[in-house]
Amino acid sequence: MTEIDLNTIANTLLEGTDGERNRFLPPDLRTVKQIIHDIRTLLLPEYYMSGEDDTEAYKALLFTTYHNLKRQVRAAYQFSGLSDEPATEVCDALFAAFPELQRLLRLDLIAGFDGDPAAKSYGEVALSYPGFFAISTYRIAHELYEAGVPYLPRMMTEYAHNKTGIDINPGAKIGESFFIDHGTGIVIGETTEIGNNVKVYQGVTLGALSTRGGQRLSGKKRHPTVEDNVTIYAGATILGGETVLGRNSTIGGCTFITESVPADTVYRVK
Repeated sequence: MTEIDLNTIANTLLEGTDGERNRFLPPDLRTVKQIIHDIRTLLLPEYYMSGEDDTEAYKALLFTTYHNLKRQVRAAYQFSGLSDEPATEVCDALFAAFPELQRLLRLDLIAGFDGDPAAKSYGEVALSYPGFFAISTYRIAHELYEAGVPYLPRMMTEYAHNKTGIDINPGAKIGESFFIDHGTGIVIGETTEIGNNVKVYQGVTLGALSTRGGQRLSGKKRHPTVEDNVTIYAGATILGGETVLGRNSTIGGCTFITESVPADTVYRVK
């Protein structure tokens, strides 16, 4: 049996990079995953920390998480070929936003409990619901997305996507008291806008119409707007940047929508 020439293979593959290999390492996915779990713990310690009132342990986790995040933010900037000078400002801003993030997550918890008769407690939602994991990860990633940090926001939400089957782009804008029930197969695109008190079931897509335009569409509104108090049932597909689901509307399961739905409407398969 002929032995494979690994040196030749290595040289061939390296030629394909045109000598443009990045001299910096990318953000470390294992550390990014840990940061997500640590920030969730800091925001909701009543569910994710020991029952003991250990203020020192909490502060220690806060400091460790801050410095871990700062290293990964720096790595993201460096790997993108950008100055890592904004890293401190970005991390300071995220941690300063913790009280607001905590408020939002507690409202999401309440929405999850109130919206699901099968839920036995807020703790059950916090500890076991995939929708809440995806939402909480999104809210962290969205802050970094808004700050312009490369790589990290998408790494975070794709980790949640892999773990839950729920794909929320970090660029989406989602209001208060958001509840995802069951969750598997949900897609929420980058330019989606969702108001307050919205409930979404499994298999829902808030997506774009044909994206054959590729990068020419970058930065343009491609995904729907969902106003306050809307419920979207399983398997519904809503597409397009000009599509608006009016407030208090109910979208039936397995519907396909590419034009706006008026407020206070029940939209069913025809």
